[in-house]
Amino acid sequence: MDDDRTIFNRSFDSLTTLADAISEALRCPVTIEDAHHRLIAYSTHDPQTDPVRIATIIGRRVPEKVIRELWQNGIMGALNGSDDPVRVPAIDGIGFGDRIAIAIRRKSEVLGYIWVLETGRRLDPNDMAQLKKAAEAVKANILELEMKSRKTEKEYQEFFWQLLTGHYLSGEMIQAKADKLGVTLPLGYYVIVFEFESEITEETHRQIRYHIHTNPQDKVALHIINGKQLILLSGQADEASIRQIWNRLSSSAVNAGVSLSSGQYAEVEKRYQEALLVLRIKKHYPEEMNATYRYEDLGFYQFMPRMAEERREHDHENARIRRLKAYDREHHSDLIRTLDVFLTTDSNAKKTAEILHIHTNTLTYRLKRIEEIGELDLDDMNQKVSLYLELRLARFTGQPLR
Repeated sequence: MDDDRTIFNRSFDSLTTLADAISEALRCPVTIEDAHHRLIAYSTHDPQTDPVRIATIIGRRVPEKVIRELWQNGIMGALNGSDDPVRVPAIDGIGFGDRIAIAIRRKSEVLGYIWVLETGRRLDPNDMAQLKKAAEAVKANILELEMKSRKTEKEYQEFFWQLLTGHYLSGEMIQAKADKLGVTLPLGYYVIVFEFESEITEETHRQIRYHIHTNPQDKVALHIINGKQLILLSGQADEASIRQIWNRLSSSAVNAGVSLSSGQYAEVEKRYQEALLVLRIKKHYPEEMNATYRYEDLGFYQFMPRMAEERREHDHENARIRRLKAYDREHHSDLIRTLDVFLTTDSNAKKTAEILHIHTNTLTYRLKRIEEIGELDLDDMNQKVSLYLELRLARFTGQPLR
């Protein structure tokens, strides 16, 4: 065996050559992955192997069920928290044999992993020391790949921003650019915007990238960070998928907005604005919209911006609302609030009285006064709908209800 001080202290023309050198030194099959469990290189002269290694080589990434098992068994946590090789026992039922693994790191950042499959022999302390030196040699090569990867990611982000801002005029231009970048666009897509409590840090972004790359079932084709927002272009956005992505973000995201579905990539800007509107509406109506995340579920609320613009252009306030507000100010009463709750509960007197903490007789008196002062008829559906929309619009535009 070569001197362990010099065996990896030379240049390698590729990571595959380096993987072969590690395999030769340790006399075991070797695979090298990036931080997202995508296969970078593997030793090529290994007659002995196991099903997980075969699946990883064929699929060019570690199977999702294996990653899940490694996290659930605490192995990934131990590996990410150690500078030394970690012994990983076989996992029955998934074809995962005994292994030794080490995280390749730059200070606290994990860049990837080396996995050594113990076939026919068990690594001794000298082998462990060699593996640690091998990790340093692999790090230099991964850093070169990372520089290229960051450049590619930047190009992806620029492409996504161009889609979000309507830079491209046709689907043909978009597809040509995607082909050039090697981006696979799903046939149908949604724009999903997750909003966080504070600016998304580089560490959080690293975790987001990890979740995206290790969960291909989420079908996230593109993503970008914009301040507090994580913007995704995803091939699916059913309730279960949204909840799964949200859970993987460790509940760091406080809100989400999902656009309509589309197959036209020239419409990405429109879909983006739909997702943003969902977030905007949820902020104005937190109670009513608490469980709503989709643009298609907004109902009449999706028309609020246009209604607000119409109101600004004509600078007009509903006369009935104006009379009730004036009465409340003069008499320190609460007729507008009473009307708002009454209409919100679909004219349910019992619920209205409970919410306002008043007797039903008091409510009956207030409703009568509302009809008299506002000169309105609460049995007239057209008037009730109009008043309900007026009150919702007032909240959207920030107008006081007194």
